[in-house]
Amino acid sequence: MRMKNRLKAIIRPREQGASTLDRRTFLKRSTQMGLAGLAAATLPRIVWGHTPAAAKPAETAFPDLKFREDGTFKILQLTDTHYVAGDPRSRRALLNVEEMLDLEKPDLVIHTGDIIYGKPAEESLREILTPISTRRIPFAVTFGNHDEEFGKNRREVFDIVRSLPYNLNREVPGIHGVSNGVITLSSSQSDKKQWILYLFDSLRHSPLPDIKGYDYIHFDQIAWYRQQSEAFTQQNGGTPIPSLAFFHIPFPEYIYALRLDRRRVLRGNFGEEPASPNVNSGLFVSMKEMGDIRAVLCGHDHDNDYAMQWNGMFLMFGRFSGCDTVYNDLKPSGARIIELTEGESGFRSWIRVYGEGITQNLCYPKDFETVL
Repeated sequence: MRMKNRLKAIIRPREQGASTLDRRTFLKRSTQMGLAGLAAATLPRIVWGHTPAAAKPAETAFPDLKFREDGTFKILQLTDTHYVAGDPRSRRALLNVEEMLDLEKPDLVIHTGDIIYGKPAEESLREILTPISTRRIPFAVTFGNHDEEFGKNRREVFDIVRSLPYNLNREVPGIHGVSNGVITLSSSQSDKKQWILYLFDSLRHSPLPDIKGYDYIHFDQIAWYRQQSEAFTQQNGGTPIPSLAFFHIPFPEYIYALRLDRRRVLRGNFGEEPASPNVNSGLFVSMKEMGDIRAVLCGHDHDNDYAMQWNGMFLMFGRFSGCDTVYNDLKPSGARIIELTEGESGFRSWIRVYGEGITQNLCYPKDFETVL
């Protein structure tokens, strides 16, 4: 009955604020119920490169990684670990992270937010992220809506994360959010850029008094992305470089594809309506205009881990990586893996489930081709 009601929400008009309110109430009540109280093989070489000259701000430096000698590169997406130091309900999240790292041996880890869910914030951050550092794996984060709610503001949380060994986050001054960034991936044989990874900070709640709900990726963030994308395209002789985008809160196109257009192909688990902002700031259209983004990967919705092809782009969720400090009907937890191959604009992706193995091992876009 619960699943049936959720599926009905996709085809009926959304009652203003209803989904977000229910979700917030659940999380708030969860907090009140007690939340307060080895090295990986063949690691990629990190090269500290600079933003292309045509991009602004010019002083920003972003890391450049390399494909492995065999031409592959593996990204592990963690999301929504909601970790609380000292809370026994968090143990499964820590065990999950360790298992994902040890079995997949990724070249890069990207955590798409809601890393922690209680005090003490610094201890919680360090406990859940340190397994990545101790395995000497480069990693980056893009914050969720809850990460700044436990005694540390967004800037302070960012500084703690950046203090950890092997963290790749770099500050992009002058735009909304603190966890925006770029990671470039170069050929195993040269400095030629093969893939670009964009990190966007999707913030928390809408700042507009007449528009409630979650925040949106702002115009200055979109302008920054367009500048970066244009500069990389110019460097590549006018051809856009294949790119992926990572952020926490899914933008409204996740809902449009489900509600308004049957010309979509969906693979994976669909357990709740995407909890997107109530306004559209135009990021999807900018991505289509720039012609580089192949897939968007988000978190936020704990009961979704599907991938959906829509209008020439993949809209994807990571697998909930957390524990019982918050709601999670998609059990056991796990992580999403993305494997890139040098010289190819497609990719593979699969879900690893804690204690069980691999599922949804798919080739993008080949396994999404169908007659519509």
